[in-house]
Amino acid sequence: MERIIRTEPDLILRKRAREVEPAAISSPEIRRAIRDLKDTLKKSDDGIGIAAPQIGILRRIFIISEEAKYVESEPRESRGKKRWNSYVYINPVALKHSKNRVDGVEGCLSVPGKFGIVARSEKITVKALDERGNQFTLGASKFLARVIQHELDHLDGVLFIDKVKRFIDVTKNTKKDEERL
Repeated sequence: MERIIRTEPDLILRKRAREVEPAAISSPEIRRAIRDLKDTLKKSDDGIGIAAPQIGILRRIFIISEEAKYVESEPRESRGKKRWNSYVYINPVALKHSKNRVDGVEGCLSVPGKFGIVARSEKITVKALDERGNQFTLGASKFLARVIQHELDHLDGVLFIDKVKRFIDVTKNTKKDEERL
């Protein structure tokens, strides 16, 4: 079921989410949370990832659309309205971050209408459980690494606006801002 996306200044967005007991992954509560995250993300126009606190669930779960893998290689128009799969991350933990940080434009479903430049590690390795409770480790770079770090922040009550170097007006993109995308 699609849920209402909580927006700043909702206090739930500032709380640290609780871990999911591995045995509870198959419970109706967690299955429903995952389904609701997927439904809510699919209904959003611009979302590429969403964390459980954004829909009012204080659990360490987020999902990312597989579209995140193609953002840098395919223009938005050619990606169209495909039926993207979603990847589920339960109890994710960052194992490694690259020291090399890159600036990039970020926005957030929970902070509508605001965009800003945020420095993030160019690469990250994360360990998590999938929706069947299987552990996996994933190395990601560039845009996918940025999205994972953004969603990890949500689980700790941190929003991108807490890390922004400067806000940008996307209606007046400058050449300099476009180069950073």
